[in-house]
Amino acid sequence: MNKQPKTIPKFASEAQERAFWETHSSTDHLDWTKAQKVTLPNLKPTTKTISLRLPQHLLDSIKSAANARDVPYQSLIKVWLQEKLHVH
Repeated sequence: MNKQPKTIPKFASEAQERAFWETHSSTDHLDWTKAQKVTLPNLKPTTKTISLRLPQHLLDSIKSAANARDVPYQSLIKVWLQEKLHVH
């Protein structure tokens, strides 16, 4: 960034701040070339409940496999989905 960043104004409320950032670019106020990566170790991903219809025999097989591994069957399904998608 070649120019001096603009000062970030003080906001009276979160709504006022949100409205400001909806119409202004952060690149005018921050030098992102000096940004550092941050790790948030206690941040947990948001989960969403879904309904999944499975044939009874498939669910029974999954529950049996989970029982053999001594883990909840929903957890085993999540692990299998992550492995299949290669998401870590």
